[in-house]
Amino acid sequence: MIAIGDLGPADRHRVVASRFGEVAAAVPDWSSQSPVAEWRAADVVDHLLTWFPEFLGAGGVKLAPVSTDDRAAAWRERSDEVQGLLDGPGAATEFTHPMVGTLPLAAAVDQFYSTDVFMHTWDLARAAGVEHGLDPEFAGQVRAGMEPMEEMLRGSGQYGPAVPVPVDADPVARLMGFIGRDPNP
Repeated sequence: MIAIGDLGPADRHRVVASRFGEVAAAVPDWSSQSPVAEWRAADVVDHLLTWFPEFLGAGGVKLAPVSTDDRAAAWRERSDEVQGLLDGPGAATEFTHPMVGTLPLAAAVDQFYSTDVFMHTWDLARAAGVEHGLDPEFAGQVRAGMEPMEEMLRGSGQYGPAVPVPVDADPVARLMGFIGRDPNP
């Protein structure tokens, strides 16, 4: 089996978005608290449905509004549309965003969105009371990629202070602690 971290952007998104969709389909109560103090389960999905179209739009790529209030169905719509971008001929085109510069569209989706979906799968799973099912190897890769940018990430306000975890904690717990989540049950 190929590790998620070894996949290309389209296949990585397919795997990560599918797992998020499985968790979203298992949410019994959309008002349940997530590990993010200000967010309920519904807010985790809403975040992913709203910020990324704005991000892409700033670079001239438009995503259609979702057509339903059913969050699991809305997630399927959004992830299918993003997957279409990654599987389509435009994936290799240059994408220029005013804040992040120019890179291939597939790389922008991978770096900024698929990784966010991966991390928020943990949040949604915690809110739903289901297993997160995240790949520990990829979690370690994500954390290793974020560590050199720690000061900038924390300064952005998107991540809280790191939560200490035991040195022998698994890679998913270490990633969650790094981004300011308490991975302890």
